[in-house]
Amino acid sequence: MKSILAALAITTALTLPATAWARPVTIDTTLKNYSGNGAYLAVYVTDANGVYKGSLWMAGGKSKYYQHLSDWQRATGGSLSEINGITGASVGSGRKLSITLNLADALFDAGYQVHVDAAVEDMRESPSEVVVPLTTAGTGKATPGRRYIESFSYNM
Repeated sequence: MKSILAALAITTALTLPATAWARPVTIDTTLKNYSGNGAYLAVYVTDANGVYKGSLWMAGGKSKYYQHLSDWQRATGGSLSEINGITGASVGSGRKLSITLNLADALFDAGYQVHVDAAVEDMRESPSEVVVPLTTAGTGKATPGRRYIESFSYNM
């Protein structure tokens, strides 16, 4: 029994500090009603200088179309390793993509930005359709996209 309690104490000691360094964030992206196929979306982060720091989510499963997410493609060189394990289905017209993930506290209020690139088959590409600063004050505030995205927001 003592070894179980000791193991639990060690596990708790390791996980509790980790929660102080990251927080769950829900990202909601609602698409406009447009006539066309599902949209491919790349959600990624850049620093204050616009330097790519990482991908958060890729909506759309066929990698041959990722080249149409041109800002993401340019930032990553199209590296599929950037999206391993974080890929889902494309998002249909008028539908909502909602993802929850842990983001490091250091990303907030430090000049980082969230970008969303969008592309729809047989329609125009929309690089950096949405670009929003990652701030604690911005939580819950909807931002409209330029072409396919009705609104984008994040909540902590």
